[in-house]
Amino acid sequence: MSNSFAVTTAAPPHGSAGSFDYTKDDFLLISNLLREETGIHLQDSKSTLVYSRIAKRVRALGLSSFGAYCEHISRDTAERQIMIEALTTNTTNFFRENHHFEYLQKELVGTLVEAARKRRPVRIWSSASSSGQEPYSIALTILAVAPDAPKLDIRILATDVNTQMVARGAAGTYDEEEVREIPAAQLSRYFTKSTSDSGPRYTATDEIKKLISFQQLNLFENWPMRRRFDVIFCRNVMIYFSAETQMGLWQRLAEKLDDGGCLFIGHSERVTGACAAHLEPIGITAYRKRVGQRS
Repeated sequence: MSNSFAVTTAAPPHGSAGSFDYTKDDFLLISNLLREETGIHLQDSKSTLVYSRIAKRVRALGLSSFGAYCEHISRDTAERQIMIEALTTNTTNFFRENHHFEYLQKELVGTLVEAARKRRPVRIWSSASSSGQEPYSIALTILAVAPDAPKLDIRILATDVNTQMVARGAAGTYDEEEVREIPAAQLSRYFTKSTSDSGPRYTATDEIKKLISFQQLNLFENWPMRRRFDVIFCRNVMIYFSAETQMGLWQRLAEKLDDGGCLFIGHSERVTGACAAHLEPIGITAYRKRVGQRS
């Protein structure tokens, strides 16, 4: 029996006709490599997604099949990164799951700003920042309480595995649809409006950018940060990992939280493993690290 998937593109890019040979072994090699590099686990049901996203790379490289592409990525580390970025999901928007930002503003920002005014560094980590809407939402939440925050030692680390998303976040430019959730007063103050062929564009000002540092980081690899964080956002990421990988990452995140620090996770995620004993629920998918606990 053939192990080929019956997969074709509904609308091949650039009007190209036909499809590429794509076998189950090709899917397994790509999905295993993605898991080894990032910890992301692809179910068999994602085989069509892999085809639709990677076929563009097969075509761009002038290859005849997915088998040839698999041979190519086995020796080309740059293409492996391109493959990872093609397969990682980057769904986000400003103030997504807004209850987290409401909690941040009402319960945390005042205390953090007071600490910063006493010259204690305040550090927040957006660990899967995608194209930047999450860290900018954090910054806007802080600025709503403390407009002088850029003058204080308050910094937001924004990381993502996808270098293109990191670059887009650092640029801080969004279209009119993307910024619709930003309050009008903050949009006019912290974003500069311009025009383009596709419509209005809004670019974050240097004032808000000063609060955020964008860096590429694979959560599955070593983390270079030495300092612990007051707040960590790790939302809608764990759903892509195996149960075993999730437990390990929850543990590492708890270790990176300062005593009393807060962790915000995705609406469909739950903290698992031994570290759960060190994190007390404080709201909807929100946790605080117990004071004096060692993760």
